[in-house]
Amino acid sequence: MTTSTSYRITADARDALNQRARAEGVSATALLERLIVEGVRALDRPGIVFRGPDRARRAALAAGPDVWEVVSRLRELDGPEEGRIRALSDESGLHPRLIRVALDYAAEHSDEIRSAIERNEEAVERARRAVDQREALLG
Repeated sequence: MTTSTSYRITADARDALNQRARAEGVSATALLERLIVEGVRALDRPGIVFRGPDRARRAALAAGPDVWEVVSRLRELDGPEEGRIRALSDESGLHPRLIRVALDYAAEHSDEIRSAIERNEEAVERARRAVDQREALLG
């Protein structure tokens, strides 16, 4: 549900918002809402940034992969949480603290992260089917 809210911002802030919104092809209101939500989430979880185009924004580690990628790989590993974190740190070079930041963000926004993992798994499955179809075609 949306509600009307009024805030006063400087002319410079308004101009910057409008210019960026035009560049992205979105309304100033939509951009402002995205910036507020992402900004608050980033403040809540230092080390988290947001990447991608407007319709495909995703949480990521500032100096690393997307959060969903971290969680997806952790799910593939065996053992207790700390063992998985150590294993991922060893294989990726990510500091365990950063992996925990990603995991904490994912725990707070589990639907968002699960959805990203599912989209990736579906894309992988489509690619596998395409390979199988090409191989069958070339037979």
